[in-house]
Amino acid sequence: MNSRKVLIILFGIIIVLAAIAMETKAQSHEGFIYGRVYTDRTTYTGPIRWGNEETFWSDLFNAAKVNNDYVKLIPKDNNDSEWWSSYNWSFSSIWENKETAHQFTCQFGNIKEIIPLRQGRITVKLKNGGELQLDGEGYNDIGANVQLLDEELGTVSVSWDKIRRIEFLPTPTKLNQLFGAPLYGTVEGMRREKYTGFIIWDNDERLNNDKLDGDTDDGDVAIRFADITSIAKSGSGSDVRLKSGRQLHLSGSNDVNSGNRGVIVVSPEIGIIKFSWKAFRQVTFSTPPHSGQAYNTFASPKPLQGTVSLLDDVNVTGRIIYDIDEVLDFEIVEGKENDIEYSIPFTNIKKITPKNSDYSLLELTSSQTLFLGSMRDVSEDNSGILIFVKGKKDPVYIAWRKVNEISFQ
Repeated sequence: MNSRKVLIILFGIIIVLAAIAMETKAQSHEGFIYGRVYTDRTTYTGPIRWGNEETFWSDLFNAAKVNNDYVKLIPKDNNDSEWWSSYNWSFSSIWENKETAHQFTCQFGNIKEIIPLRQGRITVKLKNGGELQLDGEGYNDIGANVQLLDEELGTVSVSWDKIRRIEFLPTPTKLNQLFGAPLYGTVEGMRREKYTGFIIWDNDERLNNDKLDGDTDDGDVAIRFADITSIAKSGSGSDVRLKSGRQLHLSGSNDVNSGNRGVIVVSPEIGIIKFSWKAFRQVTFSTPPHSGQAYNTFASPKPLQGTVSLLDDVNVTGRIIYDIDEVLDFEIVEGKENDIEYSIPFTNIKKITPKNSDYSLLELTSSQTLFLGSMRDVSEDNSGILIFVKGKKDPVYIAWRKVNEISFQ
């Protein structure tokens, strides 16, 4: 056998192996939430769906923090007396207003265990051994029934008040039962924004067997997302193209009109990108390359570390408490641009540079930049930064209006 034939054979083997590897990756089910649900009587094991919504490790879990011990560490004698006197320090402002810095948001892949407590509260155990006490008032993630595809019993819906503990586990590569396949595609905005990733429609539907509801001239329809190629906003409704080539104009439902609660793209490089209906133009669905981020890709959380550059050219380096609240690198920075809301984990952020009272420039670890505003994390509503400097007992407090740039390590 001459060398040319050997090279051809080797090249063919490489192509076959690459194709097998790609097919295996596409068929992997590791992106689905998986674990054990414990009640007083029994234990259920399998893929988990939170209520009728969250199904993937990249989906967001929302609640309110019960305590914030960092507020009391702000020195009352700091020289930013104007900020101190103007801030609303009332009990209701600090502890009850969900628009303050006490909302807790992370992806399900960051959580190790959830233990329900009384009065709508829970203990969340993290991968680093840490624990958080959270409150569910005003949030539907605490108190919802938990659906589970048990290995022996099939579909089980467990009432929240029956649950004693939920233990999250790495998802097997291949599952025997699935809630459905993830929606995937490209969303385009009215101002030429374009993002590709996993799709959540109307802040709810995320599986190919979920249905798009609407009215045609002849009556109501409910179309499986598995049968849809694209959806484009059109007038008071939407134009829907099916895989068969058929086209429909749908209206009369919040799935297809201005009542839509948002079209979400999940991007590992950015985070969660939520298009309002005003910002949305169209979505084109395609075959997902895999089922999403696996549980083990969400690393054990670490404290935020970095350097804060002040406008007076002073630099302070140490452990960062962002907005006097966010402590760990899996927590979320939120901001808007052109009616698109971004929820970005600190792990994806390299720098934050305040540009004016309303907006900040974010440089991501992927080298992308975003100019975000309208939300407290990136505007003058930010409560400021606490920095624990090595070798010093008390933290340094820096008001947001004095920040030039924050660089994360």
